[in-house]
Amino acid sequence: MPENWPDLAGRLIVAEDGSQTHRLAVRVYFEDTDFSGVVYHATYLRWCERGRSDFLRLLGNDHQALLEGQGGVPAAFVVRRMNLDFKRPARIDDVLEVTTALHEMSAAVLKLDQTIARDGVVLFGARVEVVLVSLEGKPQRLSQRLRDVFAPNG
Repeated sequence: MPENWPDLAGRLIVAEDGSQTHRLAVRVYFEDTDFSGVVYHATYLRWCERGRSDFLRLLGNDHQALLEGQGGVPAAFVVRRMNLDFKRPARIDDVLEVTTALHEMSAAVLKLDQTIARDGVVLFGARVEVVLVSLEGKPQRLSQRLRDVFAPNG
């Protein structure tokens, strides 16, 4: 077996400019579909959540450590806004790729672009805004380490 098996968290792809994209493979199972074998709309949101979570995890953002306050105040990322575009259906047994990339970053907010594709054809797109908040719901500044990971070239 390969040294990194199982590769549950997907992979980070680093471009020449230092920007990073995350790719996660998912297979469509019966539980992901409606009665006709077409993927149920909410399933795309679950797959995007997995992609975002694993993207942040592979960048060194351990969700459990955030919750325990290892960055200062106990905190978590929460979704503030989503813009969704359902382009084509996915079906049972399809193998899909969830891609996540940073679109924009501010002091406490990450805006991410996500797509779900089959064989290079985009089926679904989303712009997702996540905010780092304390457990009391107050916005928190992103750590300098996380900001540096997203902006490695300045």
